[in-house]
Amino acid sequence: MNKLVEIEKEQIEEFLKNNSIPSFKSGDTVRVNVFVTEGNKERIQAFEGICIARSNRGFNSTFTIRKISHGEGVERVFPLYSPMLESIKLVRKGKVRRSKLYYLRQRSGKSARIAEKKDLTKKEDQKLIDDSIDKKELNESSKKDGGSKQKTQKLENQKESKEIKKESK
Repeated sequence: MNKLVEIEKEQIEEFLKNNSIPSFKSGDTVRVNVFVTEGNKERIQAFEGICIARSNRGFNSTFTIRKISHGEGVERVFPLYSPMLESIKLVRKGKVRRSKLYYLRQRSGKSARIAEKKDLTKKEDQKLIDDSIDKKELNESSKKDGGSKQKTQKLENQKESKEIKKESK
């Protein structure tokens, strides 16, 4: 039994050398690019939808994607470590409280929507970037004007007004 686990780990590591798999869970919208063979031609086809289920079984892990195509619900089960997958891209994170979203099969329209998970770390990072840009502008303007107090005070007032606008939203 132990040798089987070791062989699976080796296969997974070998697969991950060439391909990257984003961390996603059920409720997330995912775009899967799949190799499709038609006759003797091979092309890449995108399949974008909501991940309604994940099955983590080592090398046999799978995930199920559901999308609505021309008014019909279409589900497709993909093996996670398949060579038929060109890439997997996370489009947006969903805010769900279940691991299997099979109830979406009975729903359509607005009731089948899943709210987007708001990422607070991205907002904090953006705020830090905005603050650093404001400081650079302040330093550059004071160097150009030879330390003019009026210009620096104007920029500080602009920064404060931006913060007030952000807080009011």
